[in-house]
Amino acid sequence: MDFETATQKAKSFTKTPPNDVFLEFYGLFKQATAGDCNVDKPSAIDVKGSAKWNAWNANKGMSQDAAKAAYVAAYEKYAPQYA
Repeated sequence: MDFETATQKAKSFTKTPPNDVFLEFYGLFKQATAGDCNVDKPSAIDVKGSAKWNAWNANKGMSQDAAKAAYVAAYEKYAPQYA
């Protein structure tokens, strides 16, 4: 399965994954599409924004191709539970 297919299928999960799983997908997606985190960290008051920034920044240094492969692996791991 390729990255584009995995992203489309992940968007159509029938069950909503918990936040930690969502953030894993989010961080890998951002790394795969934009590379290393290139925005300032939101303030601590912005809990959701900070969590998303942390998820993206956790993948710092990972190549975009490696992030795409990791995203596909994450999809294959979680699909049985949420698809």
